[in-house]
Amino acid sequence: MVSFPTAAEQLKYFHEQYQSANRVQLSSLELESFTETCMLELNRNQAQNSSPLADHMKVAFGPSWKESLCEKELDGKMDPGHPSLLVISLSALRSLDLLRELRPLTSECRAAKLFSKHMKVEEQISSLKNRVNIASGTPSRIKKLIDMEALGLSRLAVIVLDMKADAKGYSLLTLPQVRDEFWDLYRNYFHQRVLEGALRICLYGEIPANIKRKKSIEDE
Repeated sequence: MVSFPTAAEQLKYFHEQYQSANRVQLSSLELESFTETCMLELNRNQAQNSSPLADHMKVAFGPSWKESLCEKELDGKMDPGHPSLLVISLSALRSLDLLRELRPLTSECRAAKLFSKHMKVEEQISSLKNRVNIASGTPSRIKKLIDMEALGLSRLAVIVLDMKADAKGYSLLTLPQVRDEFWDLYRNYFHQRVLEGALRICLYGEIPANIKRKKSIEDE
């Protein structure tokens, strides 16, 4: 396992999982746009296990991190329910774990919890009528809220994909049902934005080493 993947390692693994799960090959045009710059490489001087996700996101968002991730009110119009950072996990428990890591950023502007366990859609729709900088949840509920136009994407700059495996060794991209729900969400709402350079992906946690890739257009 690679415990601290570079942008190149993240990209290679993400390409492999995308093509395998969707039974497609990325086109030459997509590959030209889908490069290492689409992946967010975290500060390699800070181990993910010892440094909260909040510290990494401060670095990732640069000088504007307070405005993007913390502040509740800003001068001018700000659409409610449009987070800058979206964390996607395979379960509600993992979503809560990562929200705890982000707690230093959410004291002024509360994070949105976007999962189905013990959470009603109506409650989430209500919370998304306020300004939201950070949201964390599971693929199916996130997609449902976007479909309902309760969750907006106009400010979204980074999606963090939680790679931590469960007790059986499955992760967000390998647990069958959740994996399918994630790719459904990704294809419909994120893929084009990534190709356009408007959205970056961060694989947070360990990923398998030495991924064997099927022959693709990129390899020809």
